[in-house]
Amino acid sequence: MSDASAEPDGRVRDSGQVRSPAPASAPAPAPTPAPVRVRLVKAGRTKIVYPAALLADDGTRLTVRAPWAADGVRDFGFTRFEPGDVFTEHYWRDRWYAVKEVRAGDGTLKGWYCDVTRPAVVTADAAGGPAEVTVEDLDLDLWVSADGRLVLRLDEDEFAASGLATSDPAAAGQAVRALDELAAGGRDGLLGLLGLLQG
Repeated sequence: MSDASAEPDGRVRDSGQVRSPAPASAPAPAPTPAPVRVRLVKAGRTKIVYPAALLADDGTRLTVRAPWAADGVRDFGFTRFEPGDVFTEHYWRDRWYAVKEVRAGDGTLKGWYCDVTRPAVVTADAAGGPAEVTVEDLDLDLWVSADGRLVLRLDEDEFAASGLATSDPAAAGQAVRALDELAAGGRDGLLGLLGLLQG
């Protein structure tokens, strides 16, 4: 029978000596998200390339987080994108849109900006992980405010002027259907979509 006994404070007395219990092992640090580049192209030209952190990739949907990448402030009237804003961006290899959750630097949700695009093309790095995600902007966009009261279809005039309906009617049809799908759901639809993503 051991002569060890526990003290009231949790220390252990053994053979007349008091020793502290072994410290609990520290939790393993969270892995650092892998870097990935996001490339947005339009009409064959690169509009912007910016660094992001890869959060998830299930082979169909890829999610990244990135700070506001443009210079200065962009005021749309219904919202402002500005330095300090953080975008959590969801891209699909088989859908004609991307959904971007926009938060201010203090974490306040501003809303969701949805780009109608061709399906994302993901380039692998040497280890087989995603190195770059490229999406082609098809002009149409949707904004949904954080409270869901504002659902705005954007840039339909630019889309009409782009000539896509003539040069690539199949893609134009996909783009219009994608915008309709996003707009029909509004806030509830996006929250349902994002809930599925997080489930």
